[in-house]
Amino acid sequence: MSDLFAAHEPEDFAAKRPLAERLRPKSLAEVSGQGHLTGPDGALTRMIEAGSLGSMIFWGPPGTGKTTVARLLSGETGLAFEQISAIFSGVADLKKVFETARARRMSGRQTLLFVDEIHRFNRAQQDSFLPVMEDGTIVLVGATTENPSFELNAALLSRARVLTFKPHDEESLEALLQRAEEEEGKALPLDPDARTSLIRMADGDGRAALTLVEEVWRAARAGERFDTAGLTRVVQRRAPVYDKGQDGHYNLISALHKSVRGSDPDAALYYMARMFDAGEDPLFLGRRLVRMAVEDIGLADPQALVVANAAKDAYDFLGSPEGELALAQACVYLATAPKSNAVYNAYKASMRAAKEYGSLLPPKHILNAPTKLMKAEGYNEGYRYDHDEPDAFSGQDYFPEKMGRKTFYDPPERGFERDIRKRLDWWAKLRAERSGKA
Repeated sequence: MSDLFAAHEPEDFAAKRPLAERLRPKSLAEVSGQGHLTGPDGALTRMIEAGSLGSMIFWGPPGTGKTTVARLLSGETGLAFEQISAIFSGVADLKKVFETARARRMSGRQTLLFVDEIHRFNRAQQDSFLPVMEDGTIVLVGATTENPSFELNAALLSRARVLTFKPHDEESLEALLQRAEEEEGKALPLDPDARTSLIRMADGDGRAALTLVEEVWRAARAGERFDTAGLTRVVQRRAPVYDKGQDGHYNLISALHKSVRGSDPDAALYYMARMFDAGEDPLFLGRRLVRMAVEDIGLADPQALVVANAAKDAYDFLGSPEGELALAQACVYLATAPKSNAVYNAYKASMRAAKEYGSLLPPKHILNAPTKLMKAEGYNEGYRYDHDEPDAFSGQDYFPEKMGRKTFYDPPERGFERDIRKRLDWWAKLRAERSGKA
């Protein structure tokens, strides 16, 4: 009996493999939804044709083919494929992979190292890739769902090209459904509207689409065909009322943001509820509330940022559905708070000045002088320690001499910034008196 079972085990196992695994593309040309990368004129296609593959960061949402494309690249280029996950790997794992890659390189073969969730590695771990990238031991392909500009070291980014993976559109998801039907040899038991709803439920995630397809086939009885309501019932999920990647998403988040900026808590709550009802990621809304706090309220109410961050953390801690109430509370707080974009404008003005004036040296009196040479050059000479001055204010100039004094921050007479305005005016008066310019 055991021998008979063993003989049939591989076939049975293959039949039970997930649909997404069975439909995994076997060449770059079969990859759907990423034509800008894998199509005839795609960036990856050109790299392969040129016979030169550099290190890359794949940035995009789940289910868009990042892992699959990395595997296919190794096959197309003849590189050995190694895969690790930043969630489950540490320093010891990295050392082991690097040693194996070095040994392999000594025998004349390069390694393509695919690192899933690479943004989860800390700064030191990310830096450890640099030497083996520079000496050609590995071609690094990192995958991340987070913005690389914020989550990855500048040194790593400077050595890797960022390639953006796009969410599947309706056309590429429909193509996946058709491939699934060909693989199974039967049509999906869905009417046209239900089929459209299933595609919307997948929300641009190819793997999620195929998982939903499997759920439908498991649930359907002989001769049964589901409408949209039936589909919702069997998969326990409903299609969003707007496409999170398209106009509906941007229209509603714009309406929410402008309602908060316009101090209308009722309209803001309505649009937030619309987005919750559509299945929007609550943490996306939490991040947007933080942005509103710094962009539209700023120092008119310094607690706004604290409240927005606390609401985001509360959702992270509580989860759904209780966590949504924390976000709603923050939404009302922000909408009813005094508004100011003074810091936002000051930041943009200071960035323009930084680019315009270049690398000017700060005035020498505020530079430390840890060496005799620096003291002889006048560093720190004439610096006045503000805490020892009347009103704890020296009135010294801190701008580079070639630049002259600039004003970037101009707080309005609203909220907490009314007090800041008075303080700045007082300091301006003292500065003029103590510099002899009154």
